[in-house]
Amino acid sequence: RNHLHAAGHICVLKDALTYESPTEIANLISTDKFDAALAIHLYKGGRLLQGSRIPFGIIFGGTDVNEDTKYEEKHRVMGAVLGEARFAVAFTMKMKELAAAEWPDARKKIYVQTQGIKTTPSETFDWYRFLQSADIPTDTGSLHMFLLICGLRRVKDPLYLVDAFSDWHRRDPSVHLGIIGPAVDPLFTSEVKEKVKRAPGVHLLQEMPQDDLHAAMKRCFAVVNSSISEGMSAAILEAMDLDIPVLARNIPGNAAIIKHKETGLLFSDPQEFVVLSKGLMNDPIMEKEIVTRAKDYVKKHHSWESERKAYQNLVLRL
Repeated sequence: RNHLHAAGHICVLKDALTYESPTEIANLISTDKFDAALAIHLYKGGRLLQGSRIPFGIIFGGTDVNEDTKYEEKHRVMGAVLGEARFAVAFTMKMKELAAAEWPDARKKIYVQTQGIKTTPSETFDWYRFLQSADIPTDTGSLHMFLLICGLRRVKDPLYLVDAFSDWHRRDPSVHLGIIGPAVDPLFTSEVKEKVKRAPGVHLLQEMPQDDLHAAMKRCFAVVNSSISEGMSAAILEAMDLDIPVLARNIPGNAAIIKHKETGLLFSDPQEFVVLSKGLMNDPIMEKEIVTRAKDYVKKHHSWESERKAYQNLVLRL
């Protein structure tokens, strides 16, 4: 939205989950006299723009191309939406190829634009208060805080590491895992709460403004991603930009931005996560090298300015 505002457009954000059908969006378009639309997620957002009276573009979310293509009805709807869209944006070449394999006619209208990253850590963030509110001991100099940032829904699999992490915490009380993010799926969120209650060393943390979250990330030992499927994780890229090492589940979306032992660490199961984490804790030289290379990678490939230019140009196609 900032990119479009900067180009002089008026940009209104709407949550696709609050709308049931294309008719509701059609009414919104005619009432508010919108000129164009940009939908995030080919199915969740895109289906609402089917048969739209205004030109629109699509930004792939990740689960649309990785997961929703497995369901016949969703596949059909997404193909129709892509047929109508003026353009589509994929975060990686791999995602573009996956989409083009499903809908070959759309290949020419799919552009690859990585996510641009800009971190804004708050100057006034109180780390000790943050730890206290999570019941994490603040008097230890040896605290190793791992942070898992994700919306609480199944595809993000926030419970994947909980048992292994808890076992590790029992042997080494200095390690703690914080899970933080919005309660996207209320039923699953209560499952997460129940599980975490019984898992020493694992904490479900209060959601916080982005500036504070960036400041908290800066104080952590590492940022973790355990998703089953991922488009391109902004949290991973933000951690890289903030000089914090990343440990991520070895899935295509994560492997597209992390080179194992070069710009981060990729794990294939919870046991490997613990082994790699211990290795990182015991090897400050490797940690420094990973962090330095990751920061260079983000600067080079995830420039906020390049993203701004790309979206401003794409919107002109509408």
